[in-house]
Amino acid sequence: MADPFWLTWWLWLAGALALGILEIVLPGFIFLGFAIGAAVTGLLLVLPGFAPGLPVLLLIFAALSLVSWLILRRMFALPHGQVKTFRHDINE
Repeated sequence: MADPFWLTWWLWLAGALALGILEIVLPGFIFLGFAIGAAVTGLLLVLPGFAPGLPVLLLIFAALSLVSWLILRRMFALPHGQVKTFRHDINE
């Protein structure tokens, strides 16, 4: 019997690629966290003998996505209390 489609590692990596492309089109570090979570989940499925059920796999994906989003937020955030201001208009 074949594995269910959610245990196919390359589908998770293809989803990560699609989310990464979506992040380029709509920037904001939202889709990038999901893309990293999907990529790591796909890489975990490559490991031999790793075949959890769908609820566990979705929990792993959600936890990895949240952790990656928090790391990205910490790495790319403005320093505390600083507000981004623009001194000139790029269209002038």
